[in-house]
Amino acid sequence: MSALAFANPAILFGLIALPIIWWLLRLTPPRPKTEVFPPLKILATVLKREETPSKSPWWLTLLRMLLAAAVILAIADPVLNPRANSLNVGGPLVLLVDNGWATATDWERRVQTASLLIDDAENADVPVSITFTADPSHEPVPGTAAAARDKLAAASPRPLVPNRARAAEAISEAMNGSRPGTLVFLSDGIAAPDDDEALSALTALSPAEMRVIEGDGRSAVAITDAVNNAGAMSVTATRLSIEAPQQLSVNALDPQGRALASGTLEFAAGAATATAEITSPFELRNDFARLGVDGLATAGAAHLLDDGFKRRRIALLAGESGSDFQPLLQPLYYISRALQPYADVIQPNTADLAVSIPQILEGNPSAIIMADIGRLPAETYAPLQQWISRGGTLIRFAGPRLAAAPADDPLVPVVLRQGERALGGAMSWSEPQPLADFPGFGPFAGMPRAADITVTRQVLAEPTPDLAERTWASLADGTPLVTEKEVEAGRIVLFHTSAEATWSNLPLSGNFVEMLRRLVQLARAGGAASSGTGADGATATLPPYRLLTADGILTTETGTARPIAIAANQTPVASFDHPPGLYGTEDGFTAVNLLPPKTVIAPFDVAAAGRPVAREGLAGGEARSLRPALFAAAFALLLLDSLVVLFMNGAFSRVPRGPRPGRSAAAASLVAALAFGLLALLPGQSRAQEMPPGAGSKPGDEQILERLDTTHLAYVVTGETDVDRLSEQGLEGLSQFLTYRTTLEPGAPVGLDISKDELSFYPIIYWPVSANAPMPSQAAISRIDAYMRNGGTVLFDTRDQYSSLDGGGTTPNSERLQAILANIDIPPLEPTPTDHVLTRSFYLLTNFPGRYTGSPLWVEARQDARNSGAQLSSSGDGVTPLLITGNDLAGAWAIDPQGAPVLPTVPPDEMQREYAYRAGVNIMMYMLTGNYKADQVHVPALLERLGQ
Repeated sequence: MSALAFANPAILFGLIALPIIWWLLRLTPPRPKTEVFPPLKILATVLKREETPSKSPWWLTLLRMLLAAAVILAIADPVLNPRANSLNVGGPLVLLVDNGWATATDWERRVQTASLLIDDAENADVPVSITFTADPSHEPVPGTAAAARDKLAAASPRPLVPNRARAAEAISEAMNGSRPGTLVFLSDGIAAPDDDEALSALTALSPAEMRVIEGDGRSAVAITDAVNNAGAMSVTATRLSIEAPQQLSVNALDPQGRALASGTLEFAAGAATATAEITSPFELRNDFARLGVDGLATAGAAHLLDDGFKRRRIALLAGESGSDFQPLLQPLYYISRALQPYADVIQPNTADLAVSIPQILEGNPSAIIMADIGRLPAETYAPLQQWISRGGTLIRFAGPRLAAAPADDPLVPVVLRQGERALGGAMSWSEPQPLADFPGFGPFAGMPRAADITVTRQVLAEPTPDLAERTWASLADGTPLVTEKEVEAGRIVLFHTSAEATWSNLPLSGNFVEMLRRLVQLARAGGAASSGTGADGATATLPPYRLLTADGILTTETGTARPIAIAANQTPVASFDHPPGLYGTEDGFTAVNLLPPKTVIAPFDVAAAGRPVAREGLAGGEARSLRPALFAAAFALLLLDSLVVLFMNGAFSRVPRGPRPGRSAAAASLVAALAFGLLALLPGQSRAQEMPPGAGSKPGDEQILERLDTTHLAYVVTGETDVDRLSEQGLEGLSQFLTYRTTLEPGAPVGLDISKDELSFYPIIYWPVSANAPMPSQAAISRIDAYMRNGGTVLFDTRDQYSSLDGGGTTPNSERLQAILANIDIPPLEPTPTDHVLTRSFYLLTNFPGRYTGSPLWVEARQDARNSGAQLSSSGDGVTPLLITGNDLAGAWAIDPQGAPVLPTVPPDEMQREYAYRAGVNIMMYMLTGNYKADQVHVPALLERLGQ
């Protein structure tokens, strides 16, 4: 291979013209430098003789000769280390191409390299055989170069580990004893378990020449394992290049591809593996759908997660708490210790099951474990059964209380005999029983039997025809140890012995930990279906649901992937028939990842070939064109020449002089050279447009900022002049009262067109309902509905002293209100209770008068079932989304510009107006502080103010 070659060697004949250029430059020296002397100006006009040097300076001539030579060489396009055609024409060209997961990053260069080899073979008129190691089928029979190009164009990287042995075997069969001229292996640089077999098969072909071409990056990194521990998720990765330390970021992504958390992989120098910790709450970790190495788009750098990786929230309940001084006798001690590495364990803060069970169910745990609980409060059975039917898992342990419980307990999987069975002892003929082999079905299938586990007490199940099918573990005498029953989407599991070491030594064994772990994995996590195995943990066949591409992207294209059979508690392995991806359905799936756990990738070694093998790099990495550097040098020389000419013509002289044609031409030449250089060095780049000051603002922005900065009371513009004016005067009066009596200083009242104005700036909107006003459009009513859903409150005032909500007569205004509310999803309403927050948010009030006193103030009804004794509405912040009254509050608040009331109260009473203002203050404070005043800490102060 030559060290230097020219793409256009004929251009080099232009170098012959350099002597001619030298001679021309010597004959045309630069313009001489002239100085103007004013007293001789007249003589200069008479005698116009110019003196020029006899020849150009040698260094200027050399500069221009170098400039011409650089341009000629740049046009000739010199290339360092050019690629040469050196195929052996004694036989066909055999191409073995890796197209596994590691080739996704430089696939285009691999295609370019293979294409150049095919071109060489076509020029030499030799057949071409091309085979891809990650394709399920092979057709390596030598053919034409055109056919090889078609196969190369149709090939693509696959998210698989290459099977080189199978590809080499196919090549051996296709060659049928003939000898290849050149055998080229385009390797991904990663060793595979079948390399020795593949290289032996290729060497047996006795090719005249054998080459191995690899990528030069060696940047392959793959995630091999992910474990969701108690405090964080542990991610293990392996890399190919181990010479230098390396730091990579691994991201945890949700199903939409958004990063939720990240960790750092710290590869030490010489280390092929590293572990990253992704620390986040388990609720957030349960939303992880996949892991990815930042900056790497390969199937190896992506790791899919399914329901099996999610941590479960497990609630523990016990019939008795036990003594803290004897923790080993506590019924939940061994269960808690066994589950902590695999799940998040929660325990109630009260022993009252009537209180703790509803609290636990509100948290929607994946499973509930009950240790020796016999009889539950009657009101808890229905919620528990409903929770189980929706997918919950109830795991119970026997004990004295369960043994004495009634036989008709609906929360046990089988019918139990009352009392426990004692094995061993002075009054028993039977001996303590060991465990039998676990059956081939169920979650315990495949677990080894522990010979040292014995059971001394158990509760017995009544024999039924399906008892054997429901038994997941049994004792040596055939009596059940663990039974289960499916209840719609959930299940009930019963250990027929206790959870502590009084009835058996099972809780002291490692089998106890593994049994609980497998049961917890069967429970649903975060609302998702359990792992891809069947309900009983047996082998299940799952169809491909989403598959991983070589670039690490999930796609719905399943192609030729076949359903995969996944056995219980086994990690599935990717293959040609089962590429990496998710297998199952949208309701439940299992992740199949590229590499099995504990995999360590290593560099590919050609030593097994047993013969000399030439190792090369991919095309585009060796050859290097010098054209850009030569053009840059020519431009620099041109710029230098222009500066020299300007200097010699006196362009940089300190004596001011008028413009001269020569100087102007030289300056123009310099400007042109600079412009040319900038265009050449910065192609395709454009300067960003600068935005003039104020161009980013929009009309109305100042008003929005003012609304956000100051609280304003708002009212709905009805279109009736008198009503709208009274609303504005009323809210102005309330604003002034708030300013005088509270720390709140509202701005001027704002009239709203609910069909187009922004409503979210205002905590409350006063709506004077009028039957004479136009009916709001459905779009406007929908905007009001959205405003209330987002936390806003609307005060509807019918101003008629009546309300149809209490069964009284109706008026046109109240009928209009019914028509408006008919299209709004409003909660149940009730008159303001005497202990409501509204009655004590600022003033202590018993009613809420306006101009009238006959109508109650209707608010959202409190949900006693959810907030017993909490005195709150059902909304999130305790604030009702709407208030309804007929007392004409704005009429009582309205004042004229002099501050005098506009309308009298009915009946005339200034204290009624005072209480109307106080009602408005309480409403505003309630809107702004929410359920703050519902806190019981204020009760003593309120009682003291009342004098009680």
